Order: sequence, then structure tokens, then C-alpha cells
Amino acid sequence: MANIEQIQKAVEQGDPKLLNTLLDDYLLQGDPDEQYGLSEWLAEIGFVEEAIKVLEHLQYIFPEEAQLVIDRANLLIDADREDDALNALMEVSKDDELYAQALVTLADLFQLQGLLEAAESRLNEAIELMPDEPLLQQARAELLLDSGRYLESAKIYQELESKQIVIEGVNLSERLAEVYSAGAAYEEALPYYEKALEDQATPDVLFGVAFAAFQTRQYDMAVRRLDELIGIDPDYFSAYLLKAQSLNMAEDYQAAYQAINEGITRDEFDKELYLFAGKLAMKLGKSAEGVGHLRQAIALDPEYMEAIYTLVSYFHAEEMDEEVLELAQMVIESGDDWAGLYPMIAETYERSEDYEQATVYYEKAYPAFKDDVIFLKKYALFLIEEGKRAAALEMIKELQALEPENPEWFDWQQSFD
Repeated sequence: MANIEQIQKAVEQGDPKLLNTLLDDYLLQGDPDEQYGLSEWLAEIGFVEEAIKVLEHLQYIFPEEAQLVIDRANLLIDADREDDALNALMEVSKDDELYAQALVTLADLFQLQGLLEAAESRLNEAIELMPDEPLLQQARAELLLDSGRYLESAKIYQELESKQIVIEGVNLSERLAEVYSAGAAYEEALPYYEKALEDQATPDVLFGVAFAAFQTRQYDMAVRRLDELIGIDPDYFSAYLLKAQSLNMAEDYQAAYQAINEGITRDEFDKELYLFAGKLAMKLGKSAEGVGHLRQAIALDPEYMEAIYTLVSYFHAEEMDEEVLELAQMVIESGDDWAGLYPMIAETYERSEDYEQATVYYEKAYPAFKDDVIFLKKYALFLIEEGKRAAALEMIKELQALEPENPEWFDWQQSFD
């Protein structure tokens, strides 16, 4: 007869055929309690289908055992066999003492499928059966959070916290802070984050405090908490960007630039760090460094729109026409929609006296910028210079429609008449 040690060895050897052969033999003769433990072990190490096989065998032996049905359903969900999981859960009788647990698993399945109303209905039914079970209340709070009903979720967590309910693995103050933050109620989140810190100053809680402080314009607090975080975990990469953003908002640009460069030292592959470093360098007058940072961001992601737009804007403002056209040509060849660059490309070609290409890009830019007064004015002036009076007059009429109180556009029209 096959035994557990042989099965474990087959797993270690990565031999699925041998594993299933041994399983078939073991299930015919093994002890059911040991078989149940084997199913748990197989599931833990990722052999989900094999674990399901064991539970199916046990369910055949103990057809009235609802826990086996629920366990199998959970594994079927993990294996993306959702229809099978649904069919299994429907087998649990309403009279079974584990019916509420089956309802919770069913709610999890519906939530996974995006059927949030159906999930809430099953959870509410379970709560009616076990109204004093904190885990059910927490499950409902999480479902409400997933549904975007932040205040309702927060209310449940507040009630649990006020009753000093203990849920294993869950810091209720931290979770309540996260719920408020998810709903952009950062002022309300802060005191709960601070309370969570009293229990344990983990990097995630410190980051949560810092982010909430940043959102409420308490930049000194944000920087202080981020310094604590970095002291605990120097490789918490997102802390460096938030610290630099906080210092930037506090108008300490040199310190912000130092913080973002520290982040780059820690993580050389984060395009957002290079983008922000580029912007800060430009603000500090370190143009060459700024260009270098922005080019690095684009090297990491050749379709990084914000970095490309920032760099093209800089080249355009400095009338570095060759650089504008070189970079623009590179990104346009990717085939994506780069309409945001077209006005600058058009003006660059116009400065370069390549009026044919300027016309092409003014026309390309028009659909996206037809409500932009600055663009329409430049386009109208270009058309006037090109002697395209009829087209220029149409642009002027559009400017009049956008700004009927601006006398400049009517003066232009009169000059045409």
C-alpha cells in the first residue's frame, strides 16, 4: 500500500504520473483523518487538483459531512472551477449547522465574479443565522468596501472596534484607517492610523499615516513618518517618492531632490522616480540632469506618456527643435495616440519653416484641441501666414464662440472684412 512518505517523495521529484498513481492506491486503503491532513498539505504547496481529488474521495465516504463540501468548494474556486464550486455549495442543506459557513463561501464566490448584490444577500442571510459572529460582520465590511460603500464599511469596523472585538490577523484600527483612506476620508483615517501605530509601527502603517498626512497637507508629519519607515525598511521604495513629493509641496526643493535621488539609488528601475527627479531637477535649474532623468524614465518605458510629454515640452520651450522632432518621431512610430504632442510638433515644424509638415500636425491636433483657445489662436495665425484666409476665418469664428466677450477675435474678423 502507498503511504504519505511515498506521496511526499513523488511531489518532491515532480512526477505527476507517479503522484496520481500513489494517490489512487493510498485513497483506497488509507486512514480518512490522515487523508484529510494530506489534502490540506497538498493545497498548501499548490497541488490543488490533487487536494480536490482527496476531498472528493472523502466526500464519497462521508456524504453528509458539509465541511468536506465547503473545503472542496474553496479549492475549486482556487482552481478557477467556479461552476463546480457553485454546484458543490448548493449541496449544503439549510438545516446543516455549517450552512452559514457555506453561505460565506458562496458570498466569496459571487464577490469574485463581481456579483456584489448576490454576495451581500448571502452574507446577510448568514448574519441572520449567526448575528453575533464578528467574522461575518468583518466579511460584510470587506464586501461593502469592495462595493465602494466606504462609510457603511467604516461603520461596521467602528462597531467592532468599540466592542474591542479581537479578530486574528486583523488590526481593526489599521483596517478602519484603510477603509477611510480608500474613500478619500484622510482626516478621519489619520487618528486610526496613529492608534494602529501604538500597537505596532509596521512599514505599511507608517506609509498609510504618511500618505494620509500628505493628502491633508500635513507635509512635515508625512516626512517624519516616512523617515521612520525608511529607518525600519530602507527598501520600501514607494516611501522615497512620497517623501520627495511631500518636501516638494513644502517648497524644500533641494531636500526633495536629495530624497528622490536616494530612492533611485535603492531602486534603479522605477520610472516614476526618474520622472519626478527630472521635474525637480528642471525646477532647480539643473536642466542637463533633468533631461538625463527623463530620458532614463523613457528608456524604462518607451511609451511613458508623462515623461515623454515633459521632455518634449522642455525641448519645445527651449526651441531645441531637432530634439523635439527626434523624440516625437520615435514615439509616434509606436502607433499609439500621441495627440497631446501634436501642437508642439506643429509649432516646431513651423519654426523650422517646414510648413507642409506643420500643416499636417496642426490638422492632426485640431480634433483634440478644438476647444483650446491658445491652440486655435496659434493655428489661426499659422493659417493667416500661409494665406489660407477662409480656413483662418473659420478658426476665428470658433474663437468667437469660445470667448464671445473677447474683442480681439472680433478685431481679427473686421481686419479680414
